[in-house]
Amino acid sequence: MMPLTMMTVGTEASVKKVGGKEETKRFLENLGFVQGAVVTVVSEMGGNVIVNVKDSRVAISRAMANKIIISM
Repeated sequence: MMPLTMMTVGTEASVKKVGGKEETKRFLENLGFVQGAVVTVVSEMGGNVIVNVKDSRVAISRAMANKIIISM
């Protein structure tokens, strides 16, 4: 298990856990980052990432991506 920021572009993984404060968790879960969701990193620029999750493309900051724990 590792944070989302460690993924390379084009790889696929599943979300194992979302950390952070309650409001942060809720925000990420509303975007589709829930346990078991499949995510794919589309691109990465300056630490910020664009991710495909649940048929949507979402851009999140490096700080947010560090709170999402994934498993390959």
